[in-house]
Amino acid sequence: MSRNISVTPEQNNAPIMNKINLKEKSFHFLHRYGMLLVLIALLILMSTLSPTFFTSSNLINIVRQMSVIGIVAIGSTIVIITTGIDLSPGSLIALVSVVTASLAHPGNYPLIVPIVIGLGLGLLTGILNGTIIAKGKIAPFIVTLGTMTGARGAALLFSNGRPIGNLSDAFNFIGQGDVLGVPVPILLFALVGVISYILLNKTKFGKYVYAIGGNEQAAYIAGVNVDKYKIMVYGYAGLLTSIAGIILTSRISSGQPTAGLMYELDAITAAVVGGTSLTGGIGTIGGTVIGALIIGVMNNGLDLLNVSSYWQQILKGVIIVAAVLIDNKKNRKK
Repeated sequence: MSRNISVTPEQNNAPIMNKINLKEKSFHFLHRYGMLLVLIALLILMSTLSPTFFTSSNLINIVRQMSVIGIVAIGSTIVIITTGIDLSPGSLIALVSVVTASLAHPGNYPLIVPIVIGLGLGLLTGILNGTIIAKGKIAPFIVTLGTMTGARGAALLFSNGRPIGNLSDAFNFIGQGDVLGVPVPILLFALVGVISYILLNKTKFGKYVYAIGGNEQAAYIAGVNVDKYKIMVYGYAGLLTSIAGIILTSRISSGQPTAGLMYELDAITAAVVGGTSLTGGIGTIGGTVIGALIIGVMNNGLDLLNVSSYWQQILKGVIIVAAVLIDNKKNRKK
């Protein structure tokens, strides 16, 4: 006695659907944790190649060194999410460096004075960038390129092209001191990261930042004051850059008019490697921190392996191009 067994279309397509679901899950997993896996793989590789790499002192040194770039990269991330770009951080760091150093001599002013002046200088420069971009309807690339050139010139003019030294111990503590064994720059980097994460994920500011980056016209129609939030974004980026400038000045115990060279590119690299899309609307603080750590681990490991700095620059260029290609591929899949 035979039986007729019918197969429904859903049952017939089940293997195909399972395969598609598995592929989608794999894509989302790699999209979310891919850079973390890259960081772990890089740590393992460098530990294998250099016996001095995976020591507590060297690992702390990596985070301390990249804290300045990491802070700048967080500001760049928020700017890029709005489809903007900021080329001024390196030059602004130099300007903040010489100005704060001139006010941080022993017995000159209280510690709060150079800090407030430095922070105010970065904030005002960022607000100026944002205002020209938002109100003048000029491309961020052009505006921040102008600021980059002008700020570097102002730093050289202010210092007569010479370093400014003789800084107070209290000021030097910012970049060289530690609290309970943790270097102050790392603590400041962590604090900036936490505050920025809250701003982007728990406030109206962050919601509007992503809305502007996703579709500026739609955000405007929905009632978002686009100009206001663009000015706030660039102002915040300038403020973070000034924090980085103060830390760097304190760490090297002098104000350098040539400080911060190429820092803006390192910051953009860290943001893009961390998953921030140059087309806007996509990016996370956690991803940028991982991106900055990848850059820091790579630089430190290659230094320990005595790889030429020229090759390191070439490698950074390759990483930027590869990250953009991956970003474009991900966007096409959406």
